[in-house]
Amino acid sequence: MAVHDRTVSAQELPDCASEIQDTQGLPDQRRIPINKVGIKDIRHPVRVKDRTQGEQHTLAHFNAYVDLPQHFKGTHMSRFVEILNDHEREISVESFRSILEEMRTRLEAEQAHLEMAFPYFIMKQAPVSGVESQMDYEVTLRGHLTPDDYQITIQVQVPVTSLCPCSKSISEYGAHNQRSHVDLQVRARDFVWIEDLVELAEAEASCDLYGVLKRPDEKYVTEHAYDNPKFVEDLVRDIARRLEDDERIVWYTVGAENFESIHNHSAYAWIERDKRTPLPDGA
Repeated sequence: MAVHDRTVSAQELPDCASEIQDTQGLPDQRRIPINKVGIKDIRHPVRVKDRTQGEQHTLAHFNAYVDLPQHFKGTHMSRFVEILNDHEREISVESFRSILEEMRTRLEAEQAHLEMAFPYFIMKQAPVSGVESQMDYEVTLRGHLTPDDYQITIQVQVPVTSLCPCSKSISEYGAHNQRSHVDLQVRARDFVWIEDLVELAEAEASCDLYGVLKRPDEKYVTEHAYDNPKFVEDLVRDIARRLEDDERIVWYTVGAENFESIHNHSAYAWIERDKRTPLPDGA
């Protein structure tokens, strides 16, 4: 039996798209809209602007959602992944809006939400020896787009040292200190470097942290913290005051958690402020 090779033209191929049912696009009879539907915790490589080096490569975890009208049975989950892949590594504060607009268009939604969480590294010099080491900070970008509004929020978690003023005032031999986490969230009218937010928080702590310290550095940071005692309330208020003075910032939250060294609990304080709203009289 002879076998004859034959090239099949594109016109002869079956139209798979027309033959396979779009189940997600079927109507739904329950008449209940969904606020957020999408994908969570997908990892994707990104490039982030670096104030010193120009950019740094890192790995981000993404959450992406849209709203779902009551008449749709489901959304097309694969399209979220396709959109991220289309943008390759060109994902940044500047590109967030275009990604959200594409999500709204391709998924036929009114609202789109995108969250990107990643570790960000800053090279720091020890205060006395000058030895360099990397410090990592947890950063999250959150974007929200509707037909009438667009918002992007930058969140940075900054580990610092805090020293208790009460302990210092009542003790003859020293004072208890602890590691603390400062969480900053800001919305800005102009570009803000991640490094700007990190340095702002570190400047108002009892002392900042370093990856590597030599003995002269340990002496310095111990004494520096002792000379700058801060309650958790002091920490958030002093950082808030700096954010108030920064004209780029229009909205912020600042939270601080002290992981107490002499208690089995943490101390916590939090401030939220929309600078477009006037402060109360006397504030």
